[in-house]
Amino acid sequence: MNSITARRRHPLARVAVVALALGLLGGGYALAAPNGSTADAAIASGKADDVAQGKSLFVAHCASCHGMNAEGTKKAPTLIGVGAAAVNFQVSSGRMPAADAGPQAPRKPRAEWATDEAVDQLSAYVQSLGGGPTVPSAEQVDPAKGDPAKGGELFRANCIQCHNFVGAGGALTYGKYAPPLNPATPTQIYEAMATGPQAMPVFNDSTITPEQKRDMIAYITHVRSQVDPGGSGLGRIGPVTEGLVAWVVGLSLLILASIWITAKKRRAA
Repeated sequence: MNSITARRRHPLARVAVVALALGLLGGGYALAAPNGSTADAAIASGKADDVAQGKSLFVAHCASCHGMNAEGTKKAPTLIGVGAAAVNFQVSSGRMPAADAGPQAPRKPRAEWATDEAVDQLSAYVQSLGGGPTVPSAEQVDPAKGDPAKGGELFRANCIQCHNFVGAGGALTYGKYAPPLNPATPTQIYEAMATGPQAMPVFNDSTITPEQKRDMIAYITHVRSQVDPGGSGLGRIGPVTEGLVAWVVGLSLLILASIWITAKKRRAA
């Protein structure tokens, strides 16, 4: 008994206990945690060779900026951990590969090589590097299964500061801007919320649930078909364009009316 007590009082006893506890904790987490890279790659891709094909595409079209192992360079950030959703959003919307260095990559037509299959393969490869948000399923982004009314409330609470009431977009600081949402597909809208591209914050599932994201998609796609009862929507940007048109058109009409009245009086005289 005295020998056991003496060992417990040994200077290294506390270090041994801490090391044992950390080892048990790490081992338990490794056993309980899913294999994110393999599982997520399987979700992002339905083919066994997609990761290998995606790596070839990455080396050919992305490595010059993001590094051979997607570790990032001075030109572009690392892609480890960004997930398949970020890759699918950026490449499917034509933002990547970027044409020019600037404060923000604009939406443009896809690259010729960026077919749906190629985008899936590239997404699978990046997903295999470190996990991250996966591409949503068709059911998750189906506007018909969402509630536009609830989505409108969420959109007005979280998005109109940048994207406008109807998703027409708007200017931000330092040359950046919130793009219009009309060209975006339901999948791209979901991916943008999940990954936070450009200057957009990330709305993860604990902030906005997948069901709420689908409601917001339903609202965004619904307002696209709404008719402007007052006439021309003027880009649906808001009171700025409406005020500009009122001033320019109104003042122009007043000036023309004044010129016409003056000229008429001169002819009469």
